[in-house]
Amino acid sequence: MADSDPAIVVEGLRKTYGGKPALAGLDLTVPAGTVHAVLGPNGAGKTTCVRILATLLRPDGGRAEVAGYDVRRDPDQVRYRIGLLGQHAAVDEELSGRQNLEMFGRLYHLGARPARARAEELLERFGLTDTGQKAVGQYSGGMRRRLDLAASLIMRPRVLFLDEPTTGLDPRGRTEVWNAVRSLVGGGTTVLLTTQYLEEADQLADRICVVDHGRSIAEGTADQLKARIGGDRIEVVLRDGRQLDAAVPLVGRATGSDAIETDTDRRRIGAPVDDRVAALTGTVRALAAAGIEAEDIVLRRPTLDEVFLHLTGKSAAEGAADGGTDHTTKEGAGV
Repeated sequence: MADSDPAIVVEGLRKTYGGKPALAGLDLTVPAGTVHAVLGPNGAGKTTCVRILATLLRPDGGRAEVAGYDVRRDPDQVRYRIGLLGQHAAVDEELSGRQNLEMFGRLYHLGARPARARAEELLERFGLTDTGQKAVGQYSGGMRRRLDLAASLIMRPRVLFLDEPTTGLDPRGRTEVWNAVRSLVGGGTTVLLTTQYLEEADQLADRICVVDHGRSIAEGTADQLKARIGGDRIEVVLRDGRQLDAAVPLVGRATGSDAIETDTDRRRIGAPVDDRVAALTGTVRALAAAGIEAEDIVLRRPTLDEVFLHLTGKSAAEGAADGGTDHTTKEGAGV
């Protein structure tokens, strides 16, 4: 595998459970040395894809290569080059962090001394040196996930799979894991990240693939995906909701838009804009001239949650809660 070759190539990947497709011809290409996020509601096929790429599950059809090796023809070569952080912690809570990492090193046949050296290196890298002797059961959620991430790096994998790595963590723990991932990518590791936290994809991913019903339905950078549902928007919240009808045509003329949205309960007017500065200046002047007082005026860009809703028909929160036909969650629980 040359440095310029993709780290992951997926073409027409298919997997069926009980007659229901979990993957229905998924395509995915991940350049080396990048973070590629896979977004989708429960049941979309995210974890099924990761398990196939990690050689834990055989596909029914299609092709998948990781680090230049076919997952069906060369599973041993693939396993040697990957790390996997699943949805559930794989560390022993009764052992210390140092003991956990040394144990993983010995399981990989590193030998006692190399395993000990690698454990020390990883504890320092992930800011866990001071807690290396403490039982993992006493770790915070963020510390435990950082240790789990360190364990997945014992063999210095070229490709790392992170399957919803920050589920259940508080904001501080999530930030700790994000910083660790950024450090890994800075060192040349390729990361495939599945997540239902859209902020996580926005923060970490070079490119994002949105998956629904086992297929890729959109792909691009976060900005490219946001641009699919329009550019910037202006939102005006009036102090007096009774002036909403009078304000709507003024905002329309100031923004040059006929796609005005209103929310009577929130006294809000929204409109897409092409020229941010001109739209903001024109709106402020038009409302002031008409004696209409605005409580708030903001310019903003679409969020990934709005992209998710536009593409899948449900918000990320609804997608996370809707687990009724979630094949990926069922199989993920057995990792």
